[in-house]
Amino acid sequence: MCNSSNESCSPSAQMFQETISGNFNGTGATPVTVWTAPAGAYFSGTFEIFNSASSPAATPVTATTTPAGTGLTATPGYASAETVNQPTAFAITAPIGASGKFCITLYKRVLA
Repeated sequence: MCNSSNESCSPSAQMFQETISGNFNGTGATPVTVWTAPAGAYFSGTFEIFNSASSPAATPVTATTTPAGTGLTATPGYASAETVNQPTAFAITAPIGASGKFCITLYKRVLA
């Protein structure tokens, strides 16, 4: 039996934040998926790419999320970020010679 103070017997959901980061090197025109998750695993995510200043001039790096957000484009020396709801994938397209870093921050609600 629950206590008599009108509190629910079930605990509140806990919020967790996960951060993933890594480096990428240019692979040409083929998008490379760097992260995936099952549908409903995360309620929100922030995705960022940074195109190294040492990448060849005029070689933007692009990235897409699933579901589709506005899309990310970063020229050498710059970063681009976006937040999407219920993310399931993140792919980066980097021209040959380009390199940089990606960062992903994910938010998950867990019931105890």
